[in-house]
Amino acid sequence: MAILVTGGAGYIGSHTCVELLNAGYDVVVVDNLYNSSEKALQRVEQITGKKVKFYEVDLLDQPALKDVFDKETIESVIHFAGLKAVGESVHKPLEYYHNNITGTLILCDSMRNHGVKSIVFSSSATVYGDPAFIPITEECPKGEITNPYGRTKGMLEQILTDLHTADPEWKVMLLRYFNPIGAHKTGRIGENPKGIPNNLLPYITQVAVGKLVCLGVFGNDYDTPDGTCVRDYIHVVDLADGHVKALDKMAGESGGVWIYNLGTGTGYSVLDVIHAFEEANDLKINYVFKDRRAGDIPACYADPAKAEKELGWKAKYGIREMCEDSWRWQKNNPNGYEE
Repeated sequence: MAILVTGGAGYIGSHTCVELLNAGYDVVVVDNLYNSSEKALQRVEQITGKKVKFYEVDLLDQPALKDVFDKETIESVIHFAGLKAVGESVHKPLEYYHNNITGTLILCDSMRNHGVKSIVFSSSATVYGDPAFIPITEECPKGEITNPYGRTKGMLEQILTDLHTADPEWKVMLLRYFNPIGAHKTGRIGENPKGIPNNLLPYITQVAVGKLVCLGVFGNDYDTPDGTCVRDYIHVVDLADGHVKALDKMAGESGGVWIYNLGTGTGYSVLDVIHAFEEANDLKINYVFKDRRAGDIPACYADPAKAEKELGWKAKYGIREMCEDSWRWQKNNPNGYEE
């Protein structure tokens, strides 16, 4: 029995494959390689000394996905695949709704047709909108979500919950991530955005390596200690480990819907991250302030106590290690997975 990882060649997906393989799971990956590289999976195999079965398949391609389920014996699905840039989603809402929602509906239909009723969904803290209170617990109501990317996550949480309501045998794990950064300690896999990065850390590392001249900081007039946005940055390896713990929990259950925040519980501003990166790696980062970015909120960080209590999961790595590991990846791979 294998775990199917959709989007498994991507940033979070590839790190999760490492943790799954190290925990003894067999792993099958489907990925359309839109924002990822097959080389990441080759490196996952090098890091773990174990094989990953890979299918280059888009979730919108129902016959191809059916073929994967026909060939493989799938026990559970971890669903990462989707478009994920907040700013881009504001400008391309139809593409985001079609890709993220329709792709997931096709996935769930394929699962149902093959008797696979266990899914871990890669959700996001963005479903809280501008949160009613901070730090954010799982009881915090879903807010007015501020961008189409986040709305796809909120809608899909509801769709998966409805699936369990209709058939209580379904096991649905909704993991609400905060802001993953960092890279595997080996420096062999990491975040590899195509084009100009949408996320803070790869932008910082690309400035540090000389690929980009200057970091643009979106907004310095927020109601936060230094005026820049505050986020809960979590090491991607900690996040990956959360998925292994989620599978372990579901294995002992007969059906249900579970929601967990995966964060550290500490909020760092954009300037905090820049200064931590400079200090950890003895570098200076050029940055300029720009206008606020559409869809951003001032502050967002977790109360991760429920995940610790019920999953036995807690983030191990701090901001310094996140910055050191991100830089090791970028320094050793200035062009990502391209030679």
